[in-house]
Amino acid sequence: MSRRVVGVTLDNLENLSKHSRTCVFWELAPHLKEQAEEFGDTEFEKEAWVSSVLLEWGSCGRIVYCDGIPAGSVFYAPPAAVPRSLAFPTSPVSADAVLITSLEVLPEFRGTGLARVLVQAVAKDLTRRGVKAVEAFGDNQPDPDKPSCVIPADFLLQVGFKTLRPHPRWPRLRLELRSASSWKEDVEAALERLLDSVTVSTAKPIAEPQFRPV
Repeated sequence: MSRRVVGVTLDNLENLSKHSRTCVFWELAPHLKEQAEEFGDTEFEKEAWVSSVLLEWGSCGRIVYCDGIPAGSVFYAPPAAVPRSLAFPTSPVSADAVLITSLEVLPEFRGTGLARVLVQAVAKDLTRRGVKAVEAFGDNQPDPDKPSCVIPADFLLQVGFKTLRPHPRWPRLRLELRSASSWKEDVEAALERLLDSVTVSTAKPIAEPQFRPV
């Protein structure tokens, strides 16, 4: 099975699942979300949000393809661009973090590690952009039979997130991202320790003088 992860753009939004394409749980404040669902066009609202974040901040999502078939997606953005983030009892998101909002893998592709691949893709992108950490609101009581815009807390813990602010239903979790510069410094320090512990002599040994008995 070949896997390919690409950034979300306005040209590939149509490759998202219907749920991801129309869910505006994070993108709109609660009362505006209800209005959009009842009277508006949620797909248009989602596209407008993606367009705005792409323009003002940059890449805000990833799509994973398996053998050319769209299999899942993830979205992320600065907390200021995510109105719903202020409505959680464990808010606000830390000022130095980017928020992962939603992550979805289609049912037929679940259990293949694609959700982890998507989180790794987000971490790689944000590390390259100098972001210190990523946070997410988790759901401690997810319904496996219903699509959700909140990521199960158990999954976040499995991929390395730590609980930052606990809650019976909506904990906030955090994953520290190591910058490329700190990684380089760690590697250089490890090499120095290795060289200090192993002494290699490149000089020719000096021959001991030969004494003949008189």
